[in-house]
Formats: sequence, C-alpha cells, structure tokens
Amino acid sequence: MKIGLYFGSFNPIHNGHLIIAQHLLNETDLSQVWFIVSPQNPFKQQKHLLNEYDRLHLVNLAIQKSASLKAVDIEFRLPKPSYTSTTLIYLQEKYPQHRFTIIMGSDSLQNLDKWKNAETIMQNYPIYVYTRPGFPAEQPMVKDLTVLKAPLLEISATHIRELIQTGKSIRFLVPEIVCDEIENAGYYKLKNPSE
Repeated sequence: MKIGLYFGSFNPIHNGHLIIAQHLLNETDLSQVWFIVSPQNPFKQQKHLLNEYDRLHLVNLAIQKSASLKAVDIEFRLPKPSYTSTTLIYLQEKYPQHRFTIIMGSDSLQNLDKWKNAETIMQNYPIYVYTRPGFPAEQPMVKDLTVLKAPLLEISATHIRELIQTGKSIRFLVPEIVCDEIENAGYYKLKNPSE
C-alpha cells in the first residue's frame, strides 16, 4: 500500500490540514494519509504546544469518519526531538509491506536541506509538495518530487490558538467535533494573563 506521511505538530489540527490530506487522496495514487503527530518539532518552540496525547486525541476526533486517514503516535516512543529521518527508518522496519511518501508544503521544502540526514530523505523517499504562496516548490536535490496545487485556506494553528486565548470563536476553522472538544476541555486557554 502507498501511504502519505503528513508530519506536524497539529497544534491543533484544523480544516486546512484535512483539506490537504483529502486532496492528496483524491489527486494521487496514495491509498491512505497518516497524520504523524510530532511530540516535539526541533524547529518549533515548546511553549504553546498542547500535550501530545491531547493533540493526537483531537486528530483522531477530526478523522474518525474517514477510513483513509489515520492518526499515528509513532514519534511518541522515539527519542525527542522528533527527526523525520528516524521516524522513516522505524516505519520502514515496522511496515515493510508499505511504500511511504512524504507530504509537505513548499515552505517546508525550502528548509528540507537543513533537516537531519536530509540527503538520505531527499534521495530515498518520494515527496509530494503542495504549493504555498511565496514559496517556490523547488529543491534540486530531491530525486522524486511531485508538485500539487492543493486548495489552500489561510488558516494557521497559531491564529486559532490566539482566537481561543482572546475568547473568540474558532467554529468553522476546525471540525465541529474538534471545536467542541477544545471548548469543553479548555485547551489553549491562558492560565494567567501574564503568560
């Protein structure tokens, strides 16, 4: 089976992530898309990161009605911070029957050469890139690169967290069930005004 690996903090997962995943299922030969929830991204600050199990829970809620989408906690059991190259080796060993393709935005593609073991990734794994405004989808060192024009919504997890912290609604930016869970659990609310 050919599986697309969509790495991210998903802090929280939102409709933009889901639209990209579904678009790739519709427009490519991928059978499934796995959301690889990263407990700690080496390029991102830990400060505003919701607990990884809570983020995984929100991803599971968001995709529960789709058999082609899967939330994966594989990086929770690997050394932190999470490095894509380590995860890829682990997945290849655990699931030798699958072929894995990396999914990323053209903004991430620009930084790919700075990743740990970047050359190994770029030479050994197909990469499906969805274009993002202002970031050309170019990386000459990638051996197997497919560029896709996915429908893009200007939604960011940072903006969603800011809306929650200022008491504004995030309805329609995230799936209804995720919105309800974030509200009920009190996720992303500031503990005190000085934070």
